[in-house]
Amino acid sequence: MSLREGPFGDIRPPFRWVAALALVIAAIAAGWVFFSDHRQSARSGLYGAARRSVDSIASPAGEVLSTPFRWLDQAVGWVGDYVTAGSENHDLKAEVVRERRWRDAAMTLQLENTRLRALMGVRTDPPIPMVLGQTVLEARGPFSNARLVDVGAARGVTEGNPVLSDHGLVGRVVGVAPGASRILLLTDAESRVPVLLPRMNGRAILTGDGGPNPTLAFLRAHDALREGDRVLTSGDGGVFPRGLPVGSVVRGFDGEWRIALDSDEAPVDFVQILLFTDFSQLAPPASAPTTLPTTATAPPPPPPPAMKAPEAAPSAGAGKPAPTPPAKP
Repeated sequence: MSLREGPFGDIRPPFRWVAALALVIAAIAAGWVFFSDHRQSARSGLYGAARRSVDSIASPAGEVLSTPFRWLDQAVGWVGDYVTAGSENHDLKAEVVRERRWRDAAMTLQLENTRLRALMGVRTDPPIPMVLGQTVLEARGPFSNARLVDVGAARGVTEGNPVLSDHGLVGRVVGVAPGASRILLLTDAESRVPVLLPRMNGRAILTGDGGPNPTLAFLRAHDALREGDRVLTSGDGGVFPRGLPVGSVVRGFDGEWRIALDSDEAPVDFVQILLFTDFSQLAPPASAPTTLPTTATAPPPPPPPAMKAPEAAPSAGAGKPAPTPPAKP
């Protein structure tokens, strides 16, 4: 027999009362938990032991489980660093190339500036006008040595002008155009320069033969040549001013005395062309008279006539003939 068929089957408790009773019981339980403050005891009791057991097991497990992810993250970082390093390496190489170009250009400009300052400091005594030029073409053969310079007749350059580098004499101008000049170097086979050896007061002709060291011809000196004797232009013939540095005496491989040119100490790329024509440029100007005779100048007045001396007065015996002396027997 079921419960519904018994004597209590028709008893139905009211729902509101049941709900109210459950709410009261829950409130009482919540208040008891709240005011009793058993949290610390719960933590220190069974709950705390279980929590510590779980943490001790989860820590190595989490370490093991996180290791592959950590390795993967490191691998991704390494790959990224490698790719970034490759790109940075490429950029750094390009930057190094640019910096080297700038360095080379700066060193070239510094050297050029130094040489130009030295060349601009070349002076002669007495001063001679100069023109700065740059060599633009080189003509070299078995016996010919010449250069083309980018200044010419428009700057006052004429044939025969001496050419200097920042170290010494280079040659002379043998051809002139409005904007260019041709320089015959001292080493050319056609070059002939009168030179002076100051130590012995000797004279010679510097003769080019196509080689790097010209020879001395027609040497006139009272002493023998020595290694290191200085050679200067003598000014003979009026082609070059006197005292321009040429070189030093050295002994050649053939046993002959030759000249090591001072101009060989640096490239002949910038030169000074001396606008020298003759020695009249070096002579001081003569003092001019204050007035110059012209056709309009009146002739000087004639000198006054000479005054006659007054005649002497006649004496007492004047007018009588002088007595003749008697004749001797």
